[in-house]
Order: sequence, then structure tokens, then C-alpha cells
Amino acid sequence: MLTVFKEIFTWWNHQTFGTRLQTIFFGKLVGKDSSGNKYYQNKDGKRWVIYNGEVEASKIPNEWYSWMHYTNNKIENVHELKKYKWQKDHLPNQTGTKNSYHPKNNKNATEKKYKSWQD
Repeated sequence: MLTVFKEIFTWWNHQTFGTRLQTIFFGKLVGKDSSGNKYYQNKDGKRWVIYNGEVEASKIPNEWYSWMHYTNNKIENVHELKKYKWQKDHLPNQTGTKNSYHPKNNKNATEKKYKSWQD
């Protein structure tokens, strides 16, 4: 019951109730990526994604990005691409976490470069 209320009133937890109805009645499943995200299209050509887990736009892999943005290229119809050993798995945005980037050897990068008038 709580998940139904979450779906009705919050958009950041997965899909909303309206998106679920749109998907059930008008959506045609086009494919699924390695992260578990599902891609849909209706008969008018509108495209959308149902994220697996938290909604984050950077979770769309490169092979589906062009499809979502109506960009024609060689890989549009081939969604199962070979991953090379130098390619890394998706990592969500680390800004604001302890894993965010901080320059280690450059002490001047974190210091103020000006003196504020309120000091």
C-alpha cells in the first residue's frame, strides 16, 4: 500500500502512476539494457525509459542514448554491444559524497584565491 502512495506522489522513486498507466496502455517494450532499465515507445514515436532503481539520467548507457534522443547512427538498432576490457561500468555522480574528487597534491586548489570584504 505504501508503494502505491509513493508511486502516486513522488517521481524520484521509479515511475509515477501516470507513467505506469501510459506504459500499460500505450507503451511497447523496445528493449532492456544491462542495468535493467526498460525502454518503451508508443505508436506516435514518443520514447521513455523506466529506470531500474533510482531515477538518474546518467544511467542510460551509450548504446541507448542515441535511441532516446532520436539520433540516427550505426548502433541505433544494435543495443547489445561488446564491452571492451578498458571500458568501466557505470558509476553514479559522486559529487557531495566522500568519494568525490579532491586534488591531493595541489594545496592551492582548495584555498581561496581572494580575500572577502567581510573577513
